[in-house]
Amino acid sequence: MKVEIFYSAGCTQCAGGLENLKTAARQAVDNLEWREINVLEEIDYAVELGVLTLPAIALDGELVFASLPSVRQFRDRLIRQMAKQG
Repeated sequence: MKVEIFYSAGCTQCAGGLENLKTAARQAVDNLEWREINVLEEIDYAVELGVLTLPAIALDGELVFASLPSVRQFRDRLIRQMAKQG
């Protein structure tokens, strides 16, 4: 599963919870690809996915959170995504 976190340098909300989300993702998902994407460096990709606010999170190329979720919300979404993959 690919998790992509879109952030901007200097965004305090972006920096605030990422480590907790990363830990939760590593505990929930065995085959995890984690990418932290500076939106200014990959603006075209961010626009393609529909990122309008930061931080934003995409799973397997689909925007699923337009703002920072709680660890529980994130973990629940990861579990649903794994079930969807079969």
